[in-house]
Amino acid sequence: MIPAQPFGRTDHESTRLLFGAAAIGNVSQEEADQTMELIREHGINHIDTAASYGDAELRLGPWMETHRDEFFLATKTGERTRALAFEELERSLERLRTDHVDLIQLHNLVDPEEWETAFAGGGAIEAVIEAQAQGLVRYIGVTGHGVTVARQHLRSLEQYPFDSVLLPYNFPMSRNADYVADFEELVEVCVDRGVAIQTIKAITRGPWGDHKPTANTW
Repeated sequence: MIPAQPFGRTDHESTRLLFGAAAIGNVSQEEADQTMELIREHGINHIDTAASYGDAELRLGPWMETHRDEFFLATKTGERTRALAFEELERSLERLRTDHVDLIQLHNLVDPEEWETAFAGGGAIEAVIEAQAQGLVRYIGVTGHGVTVARQHLRSLEQYPFDSVLLPYNFPMSRNADYVADFEELVEVCVDRGVAIQTIKAITRGPWGDHKPTANTW
């Protein structure tokens, strides 16, 4: 079985390997069900999806109806305003066939203008805080991609005590001194505050420039 460890300061022990449901965003329901059977067989207990992952939430829905209590379920909103983010979360809950998710994450919050919008009055941060107060979500996180993400996550943690962060780390990025310095500073802050750290894209073809990331799963 895959070992588990505390997911930050939450009450969940997450398997060290999570399932990134982007992988089932463009497959049939039968293929999705077979995939879920496989991850259940291996004891993976943490699923990460997003509203923007194609049909991933829809494919997870039938499974969540019968196995919801077996998994820590995380999704994401890419909307930046309160109204749109709350609407997207409600749609995600409907698609996932559940009355709550364990973790809602502000998705890829890296662009400076989008960051300002999300944290301003009427921004997405207000939506997820409201959703938490209503019991629709248990915890709140932030995710991002690219070489500026660690620095942006540090800014985000200055604005709100997020329960988790998600960002890439791989060999090519470990050769980027600026990124490594920001990443190590972020890790230090997260460890001190009990913030869960999720790393993605452990395998990549090369350093990122203007091209999109080459992998989207854990």
